[in-house]
Amino acid sequence: MAAPDRHADGVCPLLPAAAECAQGRLADMAATHSHGGHVHSHGPGHVHAHPQPHLRIDPTAPQPRLHLHGVLFPDGEPRDLWVVDGLIRFEPVSGATTICRDAYLLPGFVDAHCHVGLDNKGEVPRETAEAQALVNRDAGALLLRDCGQPGDTRWIDEVEDLPRIVRAGRHIARPRRYIRDYGEEIEPDDLVAEVERQAARGDGWIKLVGDWIDRDTGDLGPLWPDEQVTAAIARAHELGCRVTAHHFGEEGLDTYLEAGIDGIEHGTGLTDPTIATMAERNVALVPTMVNLENFPGIADAGEEKFPLYADHMRALYARRHETYRAALDAGVEIFAGTDAGGVVPHGLIGREMAMLGEIGGADFALGAGSWRAREWLGFSGIADGAAADLVVFSSDPRADLGVLAAPTRVILRGQVVL
Repeated sequence: MAAPDRHADGVCPLLPAAAECAQGRLADMAATHSHGGHVHSHGPGHVHAHPQPHLRIDPTAPQPRLHLHGVLFPDGEPRDLWVVDGLIRFEPVSGATTICRDAYLLPGFVDAHCHVGLDNKGEVPRETAEAQALVNRDAGALLLRDCGQPGDTRWIDEVEDLPRIVRAGRHIARPRRYIRDYGEEIEPDDLVAEVERQAARGDGWIKLVGDWIDRDTGDLGPLWPDEQVTAAIARAHELGCRVTAHHFGEEGLDTYLEAGIDGIEHGTGLTDPTIATMAERNVALVPTMVNLENFPGIADAGEEKFPLYADHMRALYARRHETYRAALDAGVEIFAGTDAGGVVPHGLIGREMAMLGEIGGADFALGAGSWRAREWLGFSGIADGAAADLVVFSSDPRADLGVLAAPTRVILRGQVVL
C-alpha cells in the first residue's frame, strides 16, 4: 500500500510530497483511455467521471441468453460458447443473442491486491466505494482480493453488477509504523488475538504489515518479533485462513517464509535464498508493479530526514525487474495486483498485466491477471457450467498487451455490463 501518512509528526516513508509525485506518475500511466468507447481519465482519488454513466443492471430483469464466438483462453482455440442463467455453456441454447464473433475471450480479470472502500484519508462513503468497484468492473477486474481496508463492504456482495470481492479484513500494524486510519494498530503481544478478530472480518485471508520505516534506524525494518509472527501465522492457519504480508525490504522476509506464510505483497526485497524458499513452499507473490512507480517519489520525499531509507527505496526500485524475473524463473507463482487505494487509482488491472508482461511475456501476464489468479483464489475460468465472468477483446492481447486497458465487452454473472 502506498499513500501519504497523516501521523502528527509527519514522519513516514510516504509523505505528502511523495504522494504528489506518485499521482503525477500514475496520471501519466492511467491518463486518458477508453472502456467500451467512452473516453475518460483517471485522477487522484481513484474515482473518475465517465461522459457516459456506468451501465447498471436491473436485478429483477430476466437473465439474457448470449452467444459468443472467439478464441478462448487459456486454450487459445476458437470456439463458440453460450451464456444462460448466468452460466457458461458449450452446447447451443435457443433464443441466444450473438454479441461477438472472431473475438478473444478471457476469464474475468483478477486484481489480487486492491482496497475497495479506501482512499488516502482512510475509509470512504458507500457511494465512493461503489464507484471504485464500478471502475474496476469496467476495466474487466471482476474478482478482487481486498488486501485490507477499515470499513465493511459486505453490502457489495448483494449487488449483482459489482465485482466479487475476497477480503482480508483490516491491515494489522503497530502504532506509528503504518498509515494512520488504515489498519488496526496493536502491540506485538496482541498480534494473535488480532488475527482472530480479523479472521472473522475477512473471507479467508489475513493481512499483516511486515515492514515499514523504523524511525530509530532511519530505514525499513520489521514490525514484529519472530515468535509473534510464527504464532500469528499458525493461529490463522488453525482458523482456516491464509496469510499475506506487506513487505518492501529484505530484513525479516525469511521469518515469514519459515513460519509458513501463504503470500508476499510487493516483495521488492526478495533475495536468492528467500526466492528459493518461496518456490519450495509455494508462497505466492503479488508485486504490484503499478504501485512501485511510487518508489522514486517516496525516496525523494524522504531524502532529507532519512537518506539511508531513500537510498534503499531507490535500490529496490532499480532492481525490481531483476528480482521478479529471478522469482519467476525459480517457479514462484506471481499474480497481478495494482494496490489500488491510497494514491493508486482503481481500474488499472490492464496496465498491471502489461507491466508484468515486461517480466515474463504475454502468456504469463495474461494468466497472472486472469485464469491462474482465479484458480488461486478458488474461482473457475472458462468452463462448462462456470459463472459467466468474461472479458472480451476485438484484437489479440497476446500480440499487444496494451489492448488490456480497454475491453470491448465485459460480462459479469452472465450480464453484459460494458
